[in-house]
Amino acid sequence: MLAPSFEWADTFAANRAHGRIALTVGAADDRTRRRHVSEAGSLRVRFPAPAAGALEAVIVNTAGGIAGGDRFDVDVTVGERASLAVTTTAAEKVYRSLGPDADIRLRLAVERGGTLVWLPQATILFDRARMHRTIDVELDEGATLILGEPLVFGRAAMGETVQQGRVFDRWRVRRGGRLVFAETTRLDDAIGATLNEPAVAAGATALTTLLIAPADAARIAPMREHDGWRGEVAVSAWNGFAVARFVAHGGAALRHDLVAALAALGVTPPRLWLG
Repeated sequence: MLAPSFEWADTFAANRAHGRIALTVGAADDRTRRRHVSEAGSLRVRFPAPAAGALEAVIVNTAGGIAGGDRFDVDVTVGERASLAVTTTAAEKVYRSLGPDADIRLRLAVERGGTLVWLPQATILFDRARMHRTIDVELDEGATLILGEPLVFGRAAMGETVQQGRVFDRWRVRRGGRLVFAETTRLDDAIGATLNEPAVAAGATALTTLLIAPADAARIAPMREHDGWRGEVAVSAWNGFAVARFVAHGGAALRHDLVAALAALGVTPPRLWLG
């Protein structure tokens, strides 16, 4: 019997999903239009009929989820005075890994007078999922950014819980080339026990950070005055930015609170959020 000509690692690598999107939009005749769209691998981007002046992009992962060893790269540039909202067709699922991390890299740039609303639907992590994500943002002076990445640990309606796994989530935001926001979240091994800690999430299984720029105390005052939250929400502003933190018991409660927060900010959620 002939020995196989390849190793198990080669078979594993050959079955990993890889995807890349590069998208540039610009303003023309008071509307935002696509200037450059590039797709590769399992990632696609689609554009529903736009509202007046704005453009919405919907990212589709044809791989049907994310597994350990997969890699996805997304590059988005919003030109001067252009306005773009980005979301996903559905909640993305990160499945149990045999060892390697799923690698997700986002690079976002917004030029002077441009607006980017980055609000994908939730990322749902299964037990023993492993995700390594980096988000790098470059903002020109006068650019506007609304950035949120909801995380849900297990599907509560299915009785699923997350006990083990790994999440590494690094955000870096620069304004005019100067680092203005840096944050890294890392949950290793006993994720379930960590989330149960009173000082972490007190048993909540859904969380996100919402970054708003520019913002000041007046901009976030309506959020502070809102009293209909289903989870816990805290918001603060400094140096021209605002950060809101959300924790909730399940993805539905988290979405409710995010929609309420966006309404308080005067931001319309992507249409797929409201369907």
